[in-house]
Amino acid sequence: VCTQQELSPCKSLPETLLFQLLGLSIATLSTVTHYGLRFTLISNISLDSNAYKVIHHTAFYFGICLSMTLILAALLSSAATVRESQCLTAMGFFCFALAFCGLIPAACWRYTHSTEVEDSMMDVYDFVYEEVRRNTSSFRRHELTAIHEAFLCCGKHSPFGDTTNVESKTCPPDRVHDEGQDCLQEIQDFLKKHMDFVFSLLGIAIGFTVYGMFLTSFLWFSIHFSSNLYRKGKYILR
Repeated sequence: VCTQQELSPCKSLPETLLFQLLGLSIATLSTVTHYGLRFTLISNISLDSNAYKVIHHTAFYFGICLSMTLILAALLSSAATVRESQCLTAMGFFCFALAFCGLIPAACWRYTHSTEVEDSMMDVYDFVYEEVRRNTSSFRRHELTAIHEAFLCCGKHSPFGDTTNVESKTCPPDRVHDEGQDCLQEIQDFLKKHMDFVFSLLGIAIGFTVYGMFLTSFLWFSIHFSSNLYRKGKYILR
């Protein structure tokens, strides 16, 4: 139960928990994306000329930094409310503003490069598949088999003719003759769902950071004017 004097810290508790939960959600999604079997497999196979490896690592570090910034902003805002500190409030506002400045370019990049992640991932599969089709390299065949097992798909529709020989050597036995298991389509569908979820989380994070900036601004002005009112009417004899 909150007393009248403790009302402000208690009201800030739900907001603090929401920001911490959002930060943990972003950190969890970044970790799953970076260390997930499908993403790690494609990243290890991709060549240096392919953009996927850069995107893969950049997204992970950006997500971790963003989550730490949001959690720190929530902790600073909570401490500022309890201690009524203008300095801590300003630091909380700075953290929210920093997160906002990172989220806006990320959302814009996703909007303007809506298919770059999907295209780069499918390019990796295309490269491995064609390498196996041309020279049946045992190393590339092992990589192609791992992709088929990870994405639960089998081969692709190739313009170069019959691909049964490649699929029979790299697909799981129960999927060699399956229809509708084109790996390019499976990869595209999987990534589209994943990136739509990432984009939704980015939108939620932008909304919360804007709310956080308004909240810390209101708190800073409240503390500032309250401290001025406490000094009002007090005199010092000289």
